[in-house]
Amino acid sequence: MKAHIISIGNELLIGDTINTNASWIGRFLTERGFHVEEVRTITDDYEHIIGSLHHAFEQADLIISTGGLGPTHDDVTKKAVADMFNSEMILNDEVLEFIREIFRRRGLHFTRSNKDQAMVPKVCEVLFNRKGTAPGMWFEKNGSYLAVLPGVPHEMRHLMETGVEQKIHDHFSGKQFRATRYLRTAGVSESSLSDELVGDLGKFIRNGNGIAYLPSPSGVTIRASTNGTSTEDAESRLKPLVDHIHARAGAYIFGEGRDLELSEVLGQVLNRKNLTLAAAESCTGGLLCNEITDIPGSSAYFTGGVIAYSNQVKINELGVSEKDIQTFGAVSKQVSLQMAKGVAEKFNSDIGVSTTGIAGPEGGTKEKPVGTVWMGFYIDGQHFALQARFTNDRLINKGADCNGSTGNITP
Repeated sequence: MKAHIISIGNELLIGDTINTNASWIGRFLTERGFHVEEVRTITDDYEHIIGSLHHAFEQADLIISTGGLGPTHDDVTKKAVADMFNSEMILNDEVLEFIREIFRRRGLHFTRSNKDQAMVPKVCEVLFNRKGTAPGMWFEKNGSYLAVLPGVPHEMRHLMETGVEQKIHDHFSGKQFRATRYLRTAGVSESSLSDELVGDLGKFIRNGNGIAYLPSPSGVTIRASTNGTSTEDAESRLKPLVDHIHARAGAYIFGEGRDLELSEVLGQVLNRKNLTLAAAESCTGGLLCNEITDIPGSSAYFTGGVIAYSNQVKINELGVSEKDIQTFGAVSKQVSLQMAKGVAEKFNSDIGVSTTGIAGPEGGTKEKPVGTVWMGFYIDGQHFALQARFTNDRLINKGADCNGSTGNITP
């Protein structure tokens, strides 16, 4: 099953808006057995829209377009689609009343352009949008299908998960089933993971499986996928490959799931062991605490943190030795160890962790270049520290050690 995605909007092309819709739709369709062959980003131009749609209908079984359904003069997608299908426009009373109610509830003035949003091509099936004022539309032509959706991300996702999901089930179920597993790793580089750990996957790929390594500052995600005649068949085809990866690289895999974060797994472990955690941060500036507290329920195991950016705060709030700072520097094993123990004792926590480093772009030396970070740990009497060498990018360095970066780490 082939799919095309068409993103419409001048703002996407000139960089005012990042096109997150295309990546989200691509994943959505891939997980449902579609092969996404093409993603186009085009202008709000009548002829360009029609031309791109004609091309997509010649190539794809399913087309998803987003954007150009608003009430302003530059939103021409609906007219272009209506003309392509030689369809008159009709007023959808249900959509009109829904839009009117939104304006009444918010105390806003209802205009003619707002009413026009309830006009839809007669030949389409309306995908009712309960998250906004622009309805989605569903078309069929020569056995291929088109979903025309608003470009506002939360509205698009709502219509994909409600209207389009059901249409896929109605028109494409039984044609192909796909199984996909996302294995999340931390603390290992992409090259080491693929070459030294996972190794040659020839025998698995020959069986129709696919694998991709998706690196990011937070680690490497392994995506394993395959197709089958049923969901069960696809899962059984994929299992040997996933088992092989776990057997070879299991020490670096912290969980499965496309959106699973290391901080979520950390919280699960702390809850299971009935342990509490506190954090002392210098170079990360609060990002470590932010990662931990992004997880709902983190108050059960996270007691608090200190952003000890200056040496004086390290000394006064965490009990770091002023002499050690002068002797070894703020970015050192000695200081990171004292910060970790100090914050654990300050908040009466079972575990204390710390970060102190040179984020850059300045401040590095030959002995301690930019990207040098010391991470201290104090756990029930165990006291140790790790040194990492990350990048020359300040923002990556600030967030890297919060997310399981693949930097070079030594005791």
